[in-house]
Amino acid sequence: MDLVSIILPYYKKKIYIKDTINSILDQTYQNFEIIIIDDELSDESIKVLNEIKNLDKRIIVIKNLKNLGAGYSRNEGIKISKGEFLAFCDCDDLWNKNKIDFQLKFMKRKNIDASHTSYCVIDENGMIISNRTAAPMLKFNDLLKSCDIGLSSVVIKKNLLDNLNLFFPNIKTKEDYVLWLRLSQKGIIFFGIDEILVKWRRTKNSLSSSLTQKLLDGYKVYRIFLNLSFFKSIFRLFILSLNFILKR
Repeated sequence: MDLVSIILPYYKKKIYIKDTINSILDQTYQNFEIIIIDDELSDESIKVLNEIKNLDKRIIVIKNLKNLGAGYSRNEGIKISKGEFLAFCDCDDLWNKNKIDFQLKFMKRKNIDASHTSYCVIDENGMIISNRTAAPMLKFNDLLKSCDIGLSSVVIKKNLLDNLNLFFPNIKTKEDYVLWLRLSQKGIIFFGIDEILVKWRRTKNSLSSSLTQKLLDGYKVYRIFLNLSFFKSIFRLFILSLNFILKR
């Protein structure tokens, strides 16, 4: 059985982290390692993550030297991962118990390198707000219009990042979007599974990044990371923002 490395950055998610980890430990597919990166570095986070680590020998906890953000944290987790496949999860999201098994079987049957799934959006109390359907195929031009990939639904082959020398950029928001775009630029297609296997939690914190910060990072995606012109970057940012508003 292939080993799956599950990467989770941790920052101020005390009230949700145990439910998230339990949803992973309850998977029907059990050959995995869980790598949690402590990006909070407080006495409380050390205590919480030590308790989590004691739940299962497959849980690994590492610490950043200082608060460096989710993108940097995921990169650190990837560096020490041993799995043939990488899965990503935020520390307040939840997985259905058959997520890994369903997704790996799909990827092997189709002989593909990257996949994502449909997911539902839940509030802080776990109530369903809406559902998001995974498109069957997402290529570069599709992703330019809208980031329709839920981070916690993604599974990719680790050698993709190694062979293409790609990683999450160190920006405050949209770091996952940049990586998906860079992968798709290299010809990688994200294949979607129209099955809700993830619950993505919308919290006050997930909505709290200032509009200015989100717009700035959105501009960076196109202008700096994709090297588009100023006017093309502004146009793409407008389209991205419009699609985000329409899908809320």
